[in-house]
Amino acid sequence: MSPDQRRPSASRATAPAGPRPAGVPNRMDEAGRLAGDWAPTAARVLLGLVLAWFGYHELVQPSLWTGYVPVVSATSSLAVVLVLAHGWLLLVLAVAMIAGIAPRVAAAVAAILLLEIVISLTVTGGLSDLTLRDIGILGLAVCLTGRHTQRLVLSR
Repeated sequence: MSPDQRRPSASRATAPAGPRPAGVPNRMDEAGRLAGDWAPTAARVLLGLVLAWFGYHELVQPSLWTGYVPVVSATSSLAVVLVLAHGWLLLVLAVAMIAGIAPRVAAAVAAILLLEIVISLTVTGGLSDLTLRDIGILGLAVCLTGRHTQRLVLSR
């Protein structure tokens, strides 16, 4: 049997095909590029929905949230006013994030607000599931603060 008639070796049989012709796009590369382009926008909208959810609940039933206000008695009217102000700020940030109005500024303000929440929760209750959840949301806000380009943005 001549060398040309032997079966190809395993390394030859599994070797990747040569480079693609210039006109043929790689679908995985295209999907990755598309996901990379739209991921910050999806993250921004999802963060906005979370902020809206929290803000809505603080505005609808502020008395349920007064226990999280640091230094102020949970039964005081000042605590209710602070929760209502916090709820409105969350809703304004949510609208800015979802609509794409100054998303980096809104993300930075949300990050500061979430940092305050994480510190308060950690001081009052230690590391809990709520604290870790808010750390994750804080991380998302920090990441969006540094993202220069996004789709569906009204103003930068």
